[in-house]
Amino acid sequence: MEKTAKQIRGDLLRPLFRSGAGYWLAVGLTGSMVLAGVFAFSYQVYHGLGVWGLNWPVFWAFDITNFVFWIGISHAGTLISAILRLANAGWRRPVTRCAEAITVFALFIGAIIPICHLGRPWLFYWLVPYPSERHIWPNFRSPLLWDFFAILTYLTGSTIFLFLPIIPDAAAARDLAHGWRQRLYGLLSLGWQGNPRQWHRLESAMHIMAIAIIPVAVSVHTIVSWDFAMTPVPMWHSTIFGPYFVCGAIFSGVAALILAMAFLRKFLHLEEYLEPIHFDHLGKLLLTMSLLWFYFTFAERLTTWYGNDVAEMNVFWSSVRQNFAPLFWTMITCNLIIPFPLLAIKRFRTITGTVIASSTIVAGMWIERFLIIVPPLEHKFLPYSWGTYRPTWVEITLMVAGFGMMGLLYLLFSKLVPMISMWELEAGIRKAPVVRRRAATFQPGAATARAGLTEPEPFVTDAPR
Repeated sequence: MEKTAKQIRGDLLRPLFRSGAGYWLAVGLTGSMVLAGVFAFSYQVYHGLGVWGLNWPVFWAFDITNFVFWIGISHAGTLISAILRLANAGWRRPVTRCAEAITVFALFIGAIIPICHLGRPWLFYWLVPYPSERHIWPNFRSPLLWDFFAILTYLTGSTIFLFLPIIPDAAAARDLAHGWRQRLYGLLSLGWQGNPRQWHRLESAMHIMAIAIIPVAVSVHTIVSWDFAMTPVPMWHSTIFGPYFVCGAIFSGVAALILAMAFLRKFLHLEEYLEPIHFDHLGKLLLTMSLLWFYFTFAERLTTWYGNDVAEMNVFWSSVRQNFAPLFWTMITCNLIIPFPLLAIKRFRTITGTVIASSTIVAGMWIERFLIIVPPLEHKFLPYSWGTYRPTWVEITLMVAGFGMMGLLYLLFSKLVPMISMWELEAGIRKAPVVRRRAATFQPGAATARAGLTEPEPFVTDAPR
């Protein structure tokens, strides 16, 4: 059943002005996770980085694992949204804002992690390339500096890409809100009146951003992969890392998007908007990425095994049948063995099936990032430089806090902005065939009501026909 503009507004603006006990319980739970992370970080600042499990030669572990993981999660949102907008896929309308929000929040969390890794985090601005009186300039040949520019560019572009479609919806909320909310939505709407000139400029800006953000998104995780590929460490110095990391980023990002959609569908009662067809389409994309991920993983391991380099084989056997074998085979199970039947067989590709597959994929992709980083560092080229790594409670707490922060930011965002674009749904309604509209004029009745054509409700931010 297609809804009128008035019904869409009522359904999607309701969570902004009314919240149940479940919402505040979720806010309390995720907020507690964030507070636990603040305590662990404060403990680390007071006692120093020695409270982490890092030791020679393993100087990167949970921190960089989480960094790569969250930067990867961010790729599902803006990248998929931009591609679907350019392809003009009609089914994208309820999905795009959920996806775009994931990008901004995941990038924000990922950008915080390098600061947590600093021994003196209050000097975080030293990460910024700037001229100083002591003539300390960063090394522009370092991939770590490339990360700064790539992530800053992607975060700026993704924030703009998220904000642009919010403007008409903020205007709709502005006309219904009171007090501080009305002032807030007045600022977000930027004086929006919904005239043809404003619509033309908005659509042009969104089209330009959609084209520009795709190469930026691909380049960001490619540059993140160069943090490893440019380093002479066994199984890191590889040309396959660029596409491998981009594939893994989209893979984990789509899984996170499905989980976010299922969460919003359940707790914000959006069952009539986030329908099984959306999960079905994303499930097919997830299946494709699962097979691509397995292809890259197999190619990487095969070339390592066939090359039979002593240093790389030490890392290979460590992850396949020695210390890290349980994690490696858990990764394969989570990323391929469990998701494949759930996503390949249409009967299992339901909302529940895609959520189960996505849950295992998110866990499996975190394990994959851990296996990329830690085993090669434990097994350098010479055996005398080998070491071991075990995480401490501080690292584990900071990792959990990252997931809590993602949930908390999502919950707070859903309280301020409609999680589904109202004006895009309205635009979809107005694209009904002209013939059907004419028929509705001469034959009013149940069929016309089902089409949502009886006395169309005026929409506050009505898009031009």
